[in-house]
Amino acid sequence: MTFMKSVGAAAVAAVMLTTSASAETRITFKSAKAGSSYFQMAVQIAEAMKTGTDGDIAVTVEESQGSVQNVMEVRARGADYVFTTPPALVGLAQGGKAMFEGKGDPAFADIRALFPIPSLTMHFVMSQDSGVTSFAQMEGKTILLGSGSFGATEGEKYLKLFGLEGKVTLADSELSNAVNALKNGQIDGFVTAGSFPAPNVIEAAASTGVTIISLDDDQIAASKRTRLTIPAGTYTGQTEDITTTSLPVVSYTTTKMDDDTAYMLTKTFWETREAMAADAPWWAAVSAEMLENITTQIHPGAIRYYKEIGVPLNDAHM
Repeated sequence: MTFMKSVGAAAVAAVMLTTSASAETRITFKSAKAGSSYFQMAVQIAEAMKTGTDGDIAVTVEESQGSVQNVMEVRARGADYVFTTPPALVGLAQGGKAMFEGKGDPAFADIRALFPIPSLTMHFVMSQDSGVTSFAQMEGKTILLGSGSFGATEGEKYLKLFGLEGKVTLADSELSNAVNALKNGQIDGFVTAGSFPAPNVIEAAASTGVTIISLDDDQIAASKRTRLTIPAGTYTGQTEDITTTSLPVVSYTTTKMDDDTAYMLTKTFWETREAMAADAPWWAAVSAEMLENITTQIHPGAIRYYKEIGVPLNDAHM
């Protein structure tokens, strides 16, 4: 499957990828909203697991409203649950802080990491018709942030940091409607967080024409996130590099999953990563060094694989 065909597949509301009834292990993979890059990554991981295990692992991909929901569902899910979220959110859940304050649960302590996936990349996308090329020029414009996702929360934070709180109109709509709303002139821009190239940004750039705003050094420092460069030519009409911010993202499960299943999921991911990168460029940036971004424990089954291939782990991972 080519990358662009894969992107097209992600536009459906939900995707079910299963093998025959004889599959030994069934996994539910919950990632992000349909149309986002992370939903598409989940589809690609599901395909890789099916191929890489000769059908022994069957994955059902579920649409999600965002990383916070993914973590919250740990409370009610079983041994077959795999989800994606930034490591920072796992730490907040386990500490009962921020959006998890008053919502603590013993199940959060059982969350264990499996493997890293491409980092969340902030995209501040404005229509060319809006004429906006900087954050200051967003004043008086209508922006769609969506709700429930890291991108929505992070986007709202940046608006406050850069003096735009109360100075922009926030569209009351879901992120899945962003491209159509931009085309129809209902909004001037939208904020999305997904590893580049992001499917919804690809579509907007190709069909409408957009400007993706770069952050300056002071803005990056204020965000307390990691600097990231989206190379020129990543999106239609993008003639210069875009400087933005990123946040690590990891695939997790819980201690309810048995060691052998966690081992096979981790092993299959790394052994098929190169093939996935041939179809979708975002996988090429994933490396074992990204395990350093995991700030909580790794599942014992995954640890077994990392020890087999000689990947160094730190005390926090054990």
